[in-house]
Amino acid sequence: MSAVSMPARPVDLTPGRPTLLADSGTLIWRALARWRRDPGPLVASLGFNILIVLMFAYLFGGALQVPGGGSYREFLMPGMFVMTMVFGISLTTIAVAEDLERGVTDRLRSMPVSPLAPLAARAVADMLFALVTLGVLLLTGLAIGWRAHGGVGATLAAVGLILLLRFALIWVGIFLGLVTRGQTAVVAVQTLEFPLGFLSNAFVAPSTMPVWLGAVAAWNPLSATVGATRELFGNPGWGGDSWAAQHYPVLAVLWPLVLVAVFLPLSVVRYRRLAG
Repeated sequence: MSAVSMPARPVDLTPGRPTLLADSGTLIWRALARWRRDPGPLVASLGFNILIVLMFAYLFGGALQVPGGGSYREFLMPGMFVMTMVFGISLTTIAVAEDLERGVTDRLRSMPVSPLAPLAARAVADMLFALVTLGVLLLTGLAIGWRAHGGVGATLAAVGLILLLRFALIWVGIFLGLVTRGQTAVVAVQTLEFPLGFLSNAFVAPSTMPVWLGAVAAWNPLSATVGATRELFGNPGWGGDSWAAQHYPVLAVLWPLVLVAVFLPLSVVRYRRLAG
């Protein structure tokens, strides 16, 4: 009797009643298998994030004044953790746009698949990669001298706020991937990541900017997460007298929830309206 080789996990979407949990699990498995077959983009993304940290730590560090004279690298890393979450927007957008262009999305919509499963699977898969990215950046920060001084509970809370922001930005990326077309649109999304990241308190104090620009930076969702995590990690920060600066921990929770409340329904509506 010959042995039959069975797959480690079924990847077939067979006809039947669609279930969100089962279909999402299959599509998450598909995303992980794709990363395994073509790890180049993910490795490049991790390498880019590490390179940016090293550039700021060793090339630009002497040009910035640390508030209160503390460690520059401890001041730097909370901003870098948040910036890497921002850089993930384009990865999500590219993945969603590629599925649209290759007909994968149309194929899924023609099958008995839960209509929310492709979006939920994309969100979970990108959160898994965000965990890996943040883990690599935490180790990089430790290697260059960054330390968290707020205790285990505060450190875990800071990590949770960073990942909460990434979850919200994933839905921004999913929506952009559903509404953009062509490589030019994707490049435009990638270009927007830098202004979004630098127009915050990650590297420059909002109080040093023109009044209107400083107000925009102070209320930037990224500024809330950077300010809150600096406080939780026990790292030096800019401080500030504005209402936003005094309530960064609250805003670090509220801003991601607002983004999810806006872009998750928009993504679902857009996905359901796709022609196919």
